[in-house]
Amino acid sequence: MAQLEHIEAIEKRLWSAADTLRANSNYASNEYFLPVMGLVFLRHAYSRYLAVKDKIEANLPTRGGKTRALTKEDFSQQSAIFLQPRAQFDYLVALPDSEDHANALVEAMESIERDYQNLQGVLPKSEYEELDNDVIGQLLRTLNPDELKRVSGDVFGRIYEYFLTQFADQKAHDAGEFFTPVSLVSLIAHVLDPEGGTVLDPACGSGGMFVQSARIVEEHGQNPTDRLTFRGLEKNATTIRLAKMNLAVHGLEGDIQKAITYYEDPHELLGKADFVMANPPFNVDEIDADKVKTDPRLPFGLPGVNKKDKVSNGNYVWISYFYSYLNERGRAGFVMSSQASSAGGGEAKVRQKLVGTGDVDVMIAIRSNFFYTRTVPCELWFLNRDKPEAHRDKVLMIDARNVYRKVTRKICDFSPEQRRNLLAMVWLYRGQTEKYLDLVSGYCRHTIEEGAGCFSSEDESGESIQPLPDFVAALDALSDIIQPFLDTLADDALHAEVQKELTEALPAFYADVKAFRHAIAEHEAAWKQQKTTNGDLKQAVDRLASLAESSRDLIRQTDLLYKLASRLIETCEKECDAKQSDAWVSRDVIRVRKTADGARQLVVEQLKQVRYFWRQAHWLTERFPEAELCDVEGLVRLVDRAEIEANDWSLTPGRYVGVAPEEVDEDFDFEETLRDIHVELEDLNNEAVKLAATIKTNFEELGI
Repeated sequence: MAQLEHIEAIEKRLWSAADTLRANSNYASNEYFLPVMGLVFLRHAYSRYLAVKDKIEANLPTRGGKTRALTKEDFSQQSAIFLQPRAQFDYLVALPDSEDHANALVEAMESIERDYQNLQGVLPKSEYEELDNDVIGQLLRTLNPDELKRVSGDVFGRIYEYFLTQFADQKAHDAGEFFTPVSLVSLIAHVLDPEGGTVLDPACGSGGMFVQSARIVEEHGQNPTDRLTFRGLEKNATTIRLAKMNLAVHGLEGDIQKAITYYEDPHELLGKADFVMANPPFNVDEIDADKVKTDPRLPFGLPGVNKKDKVSNGNYVWISYFYSYLNERGRAGFVMSSQASSAGGGEAKVRQKLVGTGDVDVMIAIRSNFFYTRTVPCELWFLNRDKPEAHRDKVLMIDARNVYRKVTRKICDFSPEQRRNLLAMVWLYRGQTEKYLDLVSGYCRHTIEEGAGCFSSEDESGESIQPLPDFVAALDALSDIIQPFLDTLADDALHAEVQKELTEALPAFYADVKAFRHAIAEHEAAWKQQKTTNGDLKQAVDRLASLAESSRDLIRQTDLLYKLASRLIETCEKECDAKQSDAWVSRDVIRVRKTADGARQLVVEQLKQVRYFWRQAHWLTERFPEAELCDVEGLVRLVDRAEIEANDWSLTPGRYVGVAPEEVDEDFDFEETLRDIHVELEDLNNEAVKLAATIKTNFEELGI
């Protein structure tokens, strides 16, 4: 079981603790976020420092019996920050309560700024002086939980992004515009695949585009600091600090300039950028037309001017700028309002000229609720100045509005697998069939591995667990703990019917578990001989369907058995006066029942993974049976320029791909749906409490 699968709960707990402490400070949320992000920055930097320190020390040169001291260059080569002893998180956490925590943090930040000139004046320092000493101590301890010391991977990178997300959701700074959802940034970065060169983000916010670009290079096994040069523009000074911290914490550097991109171009990258990535403000109508009308970054002219001599809508100013920054082989990927792809008037004329270049490559429609501060749908645009001749008059249209997962009542995103499935269509479009086949193969392999994980796995702390055997053992323990009391009851007592149902269900479950284990062994053996041609992989997907179905059946049986056992316990207590009997030890029954429920939850989640990965493989092979790009109703279509012209030069994917057929959800879970409704109700109740508190405060301030 992957360690990061359970980080979500830790993220939420850390955020809740940090947010609660705000009540003990003089800061509002828009002032509190920077000192908190500074601490998350320090903890993330320390995590990366520890992750590479041993490897660096093992390779340090030795001369005359003396080993060279660590330097910041050693850590930069490993995408990490060198930390002086007093800037290391363990030192700060260990400080006694009597110490001046604010002063210690200022010294830590200053030591980092001395070593890294690009962070000079960037890290929060004076902000800590406004926080109570005890509050800082609590924050340090909150961000240093024991369970995170045992996990591997870029966990604090995720937590850093999660905190940015939460502050964006609170509109704590710049209306949340400093943050683009990670799932969208990751999709943009993977479609662009920036292996090397200059990456420009003219509206860089907190720098997420740069971080995801670097991860692409790392996925290719190379060092992003050697391969990529980052250039950014941002109008807000505080956001620039966030961006520089975000880069630094990932061991990256970039030249981020304070500028209003509409009127300034300090990097002078016209026609020079290898990659442009951005999420600009949507539908801006305050751009001074006189100031930009002769700008060389508008090769297609102004999109339209209103009566106030302002550009009617800034979307196509941004699009034109992105295009003009690209060199002759450059590629761009950016987020844009869904209004832009079919806008009329002057915007349609600009769009016609853009399509006429042949450089519009891919359009992806995204449903609403992907953003934390905007509910509107959007589209991802991709331009390519070096498209193959066969594609010059074509645009790949993908309607991903039906591809999403719900994070909360208000927020959606892509799961990693959904992102990869969308990316697979781009691979097929580009003729990268091997990547597609590797993805299908990986899903098949994961299906088998997750099945094996039902019998032997690891929890988030690395401890060995056996989900299915543990659940069987928990059922046996539950049976053993209540059997002495059952032996005191008559055969026709009120418990008899449910006991009979449980007794009859157990043998079938045990037999199915045994058959499932045997099937996994057969699939593991077969996979060792598996060929990865498209035909062979399709056969593998078909072959694994039975394993996926078995996992679904076992989930139903697992839930049923626990319900029957729970019903038997409740019947004994409520109808048979079990609690009055010496043969019934309530404390032990509660403990064993709780253990059984925990085992049930673990095994259900593990079994779900088996079918989940099989469904990903099936989703792809069902839609692209020949491992070639083809039209899929409601999802994807390669459209030529003549059809685009016939549709008023619209670049809206839904206009071309048609309507997706309604799918029957075979895995519909009534109880899970009820749980989702309960969560939604809980969210609404929490919002109501917060709103009531705000109203009360406002009334008090008004003296009412």
